[in-house]
Amino acid sequence: MRPILLCFLPALVLTTGSVARAADAATNSTATLPRSDASGNPLRRAPTGHVSNYDEAKVGTYTLPDPLVLQNGKPVNNAKTWVKQRRPEILKLYETEIYGRVPITAPKVKWQSTDVDFRALGGAAVHKHIVGRIGGGTNAPRLNVSLFLPADANARVPVVLHLQFFGGAPANTNANTSTNSSRQRSSENGPLSDILAQGYGYATFRYTEIEGDSRTNNLNLVRKLALAPGQVGPAPDEWGTITAWAWGASRVLDYLETDRAVDAKRVAILGHSRLGKTALWAGARDPRFALVFASCSGELGASLARRDWGETVDDVAANFPWWLARNFQKYSGHWNEMPVDSHLLIALNAPRPVFVTGGTQDQWADPHGMFLAQVAAGPVYRLLGKNDLGVAEMPLDTPLISGELGFHYHTGGHTITPEDWKAFLEFADRHLK
Repeated sequence: MRPILLCFLPALVLTTGSVARAADAATNSTATLPRSDASGNPLRRAPTGHVSNYDEAKVGTYTLPDPLVLQNGKPVNNAKTWVKQRRPEILKLYETEIYGRVPITAPKVKWQSTDVDFRALGGAAVHKHIVGRIGGGTNAPRLNVSLFLPADANARVPVVLHLQFFGGAPANTNANTSTNSSRQRSSENGPLSDILAQGYGYATFRYTEIEGDSRTNNLNLVRKLALAPGQVGPAPDEWGTITAWAWGASRVLDYLETDRAVDAKRVAILGHSRLGKTALWAGARDPRFALVFASCSGELGASLARRDWGETVDDVAANFPWWLARNFQKYSGHWNEMPVDSHLLIALNAPRPVFVTGGTQDQWADPHGMFLAQVAAGPVYRLLGKNDLGVAEMPLDTPLISGELGFHYHTGGHTITPEDWKAFLEFADRHLK
């Protein structure tokens, strides 16, 4: 367990941690770097010269933007001021400076249920394959959604919407152990029998059916369709791919609102790694999502960007620039000048529940930084009459799920463990049933 060292001030300041990072960068700019440290943590040198840090003594001090102080310096001391003023200004900062806004030229999605199996999974489920046509024309891209519902449900059911790397259209819905897309990894699937037995539906879609995710293939679907005549790429404040994927999750929710078997007011959105970042942003953008589960979301997800640990702003800006708005690039090497940090992203979901996980063998994602961000979002939840984490130190293998903010630090790596799923479903039961 580590003590929490947090400081809230409305002004952004450069700290001794920034000076130390700059000195380390100068020292290490030409040194040969091994792929990992003695503990197996990845070591990377960013173009700024910064080298990955896993030493708490070198994290440095930092000042977080105060979630309960307006940009004009006035305090936020009631729910109305949060809802009407502070939340909108934070959301706008994320839209223009970090993830990018959705342009008004974003395409429409038309949905069609193409196949229904009333005896899926040996009769335990009803399975629906739903296809969304993105934009017009005969060659419009298609978004495949796989939806399982409990066969014995006698009322509308809540749904877990799982953004996946290899999810989508199922191949064989008569098997018993997975959601059965031929493109899915078994480790990616949720415990479907448990999810259904607890009265939830389970929907999945493949994120790259919304937009690509590589340096050469990230402007080939919805962001390309949204380009105005003569426009070669999104404007500096327009959507990166994380916003595009989050936009896609909202379009799936549009469909779920039309399905009479689904209670669309009780849809939890779930993502892992970069899709954990996406889930947090989708929940922030779209208050229709009732609960967010962000697994191992790391930098530009739930972990504090100002905290020098593992992956950093510099790493993301250099290696995954397409994830974010082009405006984000100016913060490479200037973390403390960012007008937001991850505790504000979490707080944008308030008062709705947010569940965050991290692993002991996934220090690249900075699980301690994710815990600290949950703690730092607590004042907003308390202002809105909800419960925060309720603790000041990060326990291991002990889910914190008594409040609207939930956290689980699991023994293991960059994955959703069975224990994570168990804790998540218990957390969801408390809030969605």
